Amino acid sequence: MRRLPLSTSQTTSTDHHPALAHQFDSMEQQKNASTFGMWVFLLTEIMMFGGLFTAYLIYRIKYYPAFVAGSTSIDVQWGFAHTLVLIASSFTMAMAVWAAQQGKRRLQVWFLIGTMVLGAAFLGVKAKEYTDKYNECHIPGHVIGKGFNAWGGCVAGNPKEGNIAEELRDATKYGDPRIPEGAAVQTAKQTEIFFSFYFAMTGLHAFHMLIGMGLMAWLVLRANRGEFGPQYYTPVELGGLYWHFVDIVWIYLFPLLYLINRIKHHG
Repeated sequence: MRRLPLSTSQTTSTDHHPALAHQFDSMEQQKNASTFGMWVFLLTEIMMFGGLFTAYLIYRIKYYPAFVAGSTSIDVQWGFAHTLVLIASSFTMAMAVWAAQQGKRRLQVWFLIGTMVLGAAFLGVKAKEYTDKYNECHIPGHVIGKGFNAWGGCVAGNPKEGNIAEELRDATKYGDPRIPEGAAVQTAKQTEIFFSFYFAMTGLHAFHMLIGMGLMAWLVLRANRGEFGPQYYTPVELGGLYWHFVDIVWIYLFPLLYLINRIKHHG
């Protein structure tokens, strides 16, 4: 029994493109299948991050003062720098897809490299941020560093270093002088919950950035060999989908972790 064609485009010249896998009847069918697969994968990623976001919101409601205190202890300028870098990387990624569609090999390679450089810059800023939190004894648990301590005594000779309890009563640092000292210490101890979510969510996001950079390196090698052009650029397009997804996740993380409440109180 003769099999009917799956699409009218099967008779086009793209049927014999070197990139056409044997299980597909046309380049169009191959692209549609690949795109569908990527969207299914991204859906599983959304469910994973969605679980984290849901847990975060539950604990944020239950321990709101502690989450505010933890958030304001993070330098918002670093978070803003992260956001600018990722927005720029989304632009270079989009331009890499455009260059592939236009058959501009050298431009495509440079835009992909630019995306990798911006991704590395993001991870560099995140490493600086993590180092600061390590030095302030804001790493949850007692496995890494000196153990969690947000109420003073982290750095010998400098009781203010990482002292969230003191910041809670300091009007110049979004605190309220009217908060009793005991209550401030209790809230500072509860910020360990916030930092657990902070490191879990930003750490998972950074891991996805590392995967994205590996993907970009693979695309650079293939693009440099001239494998992508107007007839075939699906890997670049799907790589762009993944990169943009990681960027969008950060767009949600930034306000949730850095901008909870930065209203200054005056005693």
